[in-house]
Amino acid sequence: MPQHPALSPGRSALVTGAASGIGLAAAKAFAGIGMNVWLADLPGEALEAARAEVAALAAVEVRAVPTDVGSREAMEALRDAVTAQGGPPAVLMLNAGIEAGGTLFSDLDLWHRILDTNLWGVVNGIGGFVPGMIEAGRPGAVIVTGSKQGITTPPGNTPYNVSKAGVKVVTEALAHDLRGRDGCRVSAHLFIPGFVYTGLAKARGVAEKPDGAWTPEETVAFLLERLAAGDFYILCPDNETTRAQDERRIAWAAGDIIGNRPALSRWHPDFAEAFRRHMEG
Repeated sequence: MPQHPALSPGRSALVTGAASGIGLAAAKAFAGIGMNVWLADLPGEALEAARAEVAALAAVEVRAVPTDVGSREAMEALRDAVTAQGGPPAVLMLNAGIEAGGTLFSDLDLWHRILDTNLWGVVNGIGGFVPGMIEAGRPGAVIVTGSKQGITTPPGNTPYNVSKAGVKVVTEALAHDLRGRDGCRVSAHLFIPGFVYTGLAKARGVAEKPDGAWTPEETVAFLLERLAAGDFYILCPDNETTRAQDERRIAWAAGDIIGNRPALSRWHPDFAEAFRRHMEG
């Protein structure tokens, strides 16, 4: 299968949030290509187990570095460690994220915890790594894990929605910046998974993969396919939601502004019938 030019044997890939789920599946995929892999996540047994699991797949270098992505100092230390072992990474996958519940009126500690990981983890990763990737002059890819909730912003879970909406804006700005640099060989991509059976679902007591969900491996396979095609918005379907359904939901959300409808009108009782007709096409 064709690959993005940054995905090359012997080069390195850094994945944050790599101890489980999509991050671990991506780390395995990069190792399978023959890339050396750096795994970053919070310290603990899960990170070391992930390192061993990835290392068992291929004869590549696999390193695990406990890292708080919400700390610029920690991300700069990670950058220095990676760069010292062969220069900037070819692939930077900023995937670390937490859900943690929460509402509009949750306490500030929860707001900070979610934003520090989900949004500042991306800002810190871009600021720490991307200048060096540009300077290296070689093909590179920055993959940022967003969320459909950061686009359609459904009611509830507001801190998470805000964090992922911010991630979308930051990644769009990065793509525009890179595109405008003469000779720049680094591309940016907003990775938008669908319903995926990961540790977040397991933590909510879902013991077996629901029929509607994709596995992390299926999701990463789709990511690599669309990365090779050059997509910026890598909008993933799953076993219960098609791309056409996602497109209609996103279009409706944008239509709230254009049509001066009430905020989040998709969930407003006065617009329930109109939204139903919209989804039917």
